[in-house]
Amino acid sequence: MHLIDSHTHLDFPDFDADRAQVLSRSRALGVEQMVVLGVYQENWQRLWDLVQTDSHLFAAFGLHPVYLNQHRPEHMTELGEWLSRLAGHPQVCAVGEIGLDYFLPELDRGAQQRLFEAQLQLAVDFHLPALLHVRRSHAQVIATLKRFRLKRGGIIHAFAGSREEAREYIKLGFKLGLGGAATWPQALRMRRVIADLPLSAIVLETDSPDMAPAMFANQRNSPQHLPAICQALAQVMGISEEQLAEVTTANACEVFGWVSTQDRPSP
Repeated sequence: MHLIDSHTHLDFPDFDADRAQVLSRSRALGVEQMVVLGVYQENWQRLWDLVQTDSHLFAAFGLHPVYLNQHRPEHMTELGEWLSRLAGHPQVCAVGEIGLDYFLPELDRGAQQRLFEAQLQLAVDFHLPALLHVRRSHAQVIATLKRFRLKRGGIIHAFAGSREEAREYIKLGFKLGLGGAATWPQALRMRRVIADLPLSAIVLETDSPDMAPAMFANQRNSPQHLPAICQALAQVMGISEEQLAEVTTANACEVFGWVSTQDRPSP
């Protein structure tokens, strides 16, 4: 079974003690490629250094809305410089993690919007998909995406919206990232929505080290947990875990412009 973890933060200090072992165990379980997302200017170099140690790790660079008060105007300039310098590099796969967070009241919404739009423009300029953080802000994100119309779309990370919102994102060319949240028994509404999603619209993720699934409650999340997440979500959707693994891997390859394993010629 081949899986892709489309959203991790493997560069975070949570993994400093055993990162190599986590990668080894994850690969042994079939998690072959992993996307590591930048969240603020200070972690871009650390993230890139990590990705350069492993050809199956991929980098996205962005300024996360939750860290709004750490971002400076010059960081947007630097982000453009990073993307320009690494343009065309096979291990640069997206702009992210970017978006809007209306859950935290202290985050200025106007400043978030300006930052979000500036980074969407970079995704347009560099012909990259966007990996989006969307928390209690679906209507505004959808309205913004309708204005920008990213040719390569992207992924709505940790999707927990309605059926109607899912349809809007899909029409805009986005996939919906599913992870540990829907494995919890109390996530009844989310499970009903997920059961109705078209398989062509789903990718899998962990958000490691956060958002651990129910079967690993109160533990550090890890790409190692993706097979268990896949199994749990397949049950919710009424399909086999092998089918979900195959389709979500193909979907992630489509987003990032990778050749999927089933499309590779036989040796």
